[in-house]
Amino acid sequence: MICVAFSFQIGIEEMLSRVWDSPPRVIKFLRKHQRGSSANGLRRQKRDWVIPPINVPENSRGPFPHMLVRIRSDQDKDVGIRYSITGAGADQPPSGIYNIDPISGNMFVTQPLDREERASFHLRAHAVDMNGNQVENPIDLYIYVIDMNDNRPEFQNQVYNGSVAEGSKPGSSVMQVTATDSDDSTTANGMVRYRILSQSPHSPIPNMFTINSETGDIVTVAAGLDREKVSQYTIIVQATDMEGNLNFGLSNTATALISITDINDNPPELTVRTFSGEVPENKVNVVVTNLTVVDRDQPHSPNWNAVYRIVSGDPSGHFTIRTNPITNEGMLTVVKPVDFEFNRAFMLTVVVSNQAHLASGIQSSLQSTAGVTISVQDVNEPPVFPVNPKVIRFEEGVPAGTTLTVFAAQDPDHFIHQTVRYSKLSDPANWLKINRTNGQITTMALLDRESIYVKNNVYEATFLAFDNGSPQASGTGTLQINLIDVNDNAPVLIPREAQVCERARPNSRINITASDADAEPNIGPFVFELPSFPASVRRNWTISRLNGDYAQLRLRIPYLEASVYEIPIIVSDSGNPPLSNRSVIRVKVCPCDDNGDCSATGAVYNKYCLIFDIAVLRFKIIFFIVGMVLLFVVWMKRREKERQAKPLLIDPEDDVRDNILKYDEEGGGEEDQDYDLSQLQQPESLDHIINKPTGVRRVDERPVIAESQYPVRPSLPHPGDIGDFINDGLRAADNDPTAPPYDSLLVFDYEGSGSTAGSVSSLNSTSSGDQDYDYLNDWGPRFKKLADLYGGGDDD
Repeated sequence: MICVAFSFQIGIEEMLSRVWDSPPRVIKFLRKHQRGSSANGLRRQKRDWVIPPINVPENSRGPFPHMLVRIRSDQDKDVGIRYSITGAGADQPPSGIYNIDPISGNMFVTQPLDREERASFHLRAHAVDMNGNQVENPIDLYIYVIDMNDNRPEFQNQVYNGSVAEGSKPGSSVMQVTATDSDDSTTANGMVRYRILSQSPHSPIPNMFTINSETGDIVTVAAGLDREKVSQYTIIVQATDMEGNLNFGLSNTATALISITDINDNPPELTVRTFSGEVPENKVNVVVTNLTVVDRDQPHSPNWNAVYRIVSGDPSGHFTIRTNPITNEGMLTVVKPVDFEFNRAFMLTVVVSNQAHLASGIQSSLQSTAGVTISVQDVNEPPVFPVNPKVIRFEEGVPAGTTLTVFAAQDPDHFIHQTVRYSKLSDPANWLKINRTNGQITTMALLDRESIYVKNNVYEATFLAFDNGSPQASGTGTLQINLIDVNDNAPVLIPREAQVCERARPNSRINITASDADAEPNIGPFVFELPSFPASVRRNWTISRLNGDYAQLRLRIPYLEASVYEIPIIVSDSGNPPLSNRSVIRVKVCPCDDNGDCSATGAVYNKYCLIFDIAVLRFKIIFFIVGMVLLFVVWMKRREKERQAKPLLIDPEDDVRDNILKYDEEGGGEEDQDYDLSQLQQPESLDHIINKPTGVRRVDERPVIAESQYPVRPSLPHPGDIGDFINDGLRAADNDPTAPPYDSLLVFDYEGSGSTAGSVSSLNSTSSGDQDYDYLNDWGPRFKKLADLYGGGDDD
């Protein structure tokens, strides 16, 4: 059976104190035993007791570990029992919160608990003997963490934004604020209540709003919201748990910003009752005046944007009023030109309103209507042609000096007497002239309908009319002359070239027609005929009429020799009187195949001219090449003769030695390339060199005696043999002590004469016997060659 010690809850603090400070309960394992009997020997099992949960307050200060209950088995007197607990909080995460003494069965909590992290635990207690055999069935232990008021209410937002229209009635919903409490919502610890702490500004009264203490809904409680006076309210809202108990509950605050939205409760008002302006005549898109307006509603909203209308004084629609989107002013603008001669002034009545309708109960202001006085300024207007463009009809070909019309303009300035003059502005063909004073137009040349300047039988010219006002004004007029065609162009034969078969065939015919630059009725039908001269034309050819515009030319005789024939044909049009033209058509007569086409023979014949031109071109190219070859041969022979006639020693200007080029020469140094070419020149006399004593001299040191001066070669070439010249120069160089032996010992660095060290040629071995060079073997591979030459090896 189970023994459980517990008490009823009297109050939260008292209950927590009793739970924590009361002695631990003893929980025994449930045992199954028989009780009672019946006549037939049957026994009834006793019902198990329900073990009440274990309550542990959160945030306990200890000390820890703190004993909660004691687990005990009835068999602990007979056998050694070992106790253990399993489940989340014991041997499962979060492990280590609860443990049990395996011998005594005392169960402990090891640390403070937090209900907001975990509100309950489910453990199982076990009892086994020393061998690990189960002695009792496991029992379930339920541990509940008792909530403490350790969390303040938290608003979802620190700042809330809401709005309500101005003029709203009391009870109008504004917004809702929400706060949550992490404590147990089933207890007073988690029950939140709301209230308004303050309102700013206090206009028109300090308490314009109220809040539902349970839901957090904010509503209006008074009338008088006016955006034009107060556009935004700031409200501090407080949330308190413990059902709003300010003594025991925890609180938090948030800010609610309430914007007062605009309604069209202020009609626009014009700043003055009468506006005035002036405008020059004949001008458009000119702002006459600006209408200023005042509206206290929210700027740049439909409740503020002004709309202007002209209700009277402008029946012809000369003016309109556009709204400036930035300033909301009305720009009275001319959209249709006004004429000073007809209207010198205008009196307009304008009305202003908003894009949005006025709010219910709001009446329009008397200041929404104003008058506008507009004065029209007279300006010098340009002369105007009454009919523009002016169209007249004339036959082409009228002679020069013919008067066509009077193209006069009128001055619209009736109140000012001014003189109008005329000039020509555009006359593409230069056919016309205009009288400067009266505008009479006459011709200066023949009018030709077929001219390139005539489009669709119409010739167009423009003229300028200007007055003598200040400033001078001018207007333009266009004259269109519709030219009537006359038969002044003879027809022209088409085509101008053709070909037929040399033997008359039914399908070997040429279709001919004509073109005429004139118009109806001075063109077709055309008449085609062959002239009577020369007689061979009518003898060999004939023309048959197909229709009014076409005819056929064909051979009259059975056979005509292949060639090119020029056949004259007379073409006449249908004008009154008709015009005729003698045209020539080139007809190529050629042999034809069965299909009536020119055969290959005929094609070769037709290409004769082209083949001839190609042959001539080829012959010209051949003659040019042969001429160039002959010219080159003659030049080479002449060059060879000049070369044989020249002496062996030539003039320095023709000396080919100056043209010798050196390619990739790697000599013995820079001085080895410094050749003295004067040694190859033949001197006038070599006695001053040959007669010198030949004593022994060193060749590695520059002599200190004066250098020999070779005679200058005369300008004229010497007639001697080049071999003798070279031998004489060689002897002179060998006997010259100042000439370094460039072809033998090379002097790479000369440091002057008189060295105190003397010559290295005087050095000699200090030993009279053989020198030992065996040490060269120790100097490495670089001296191996020397060691082999001078080393201590035996002579072969």
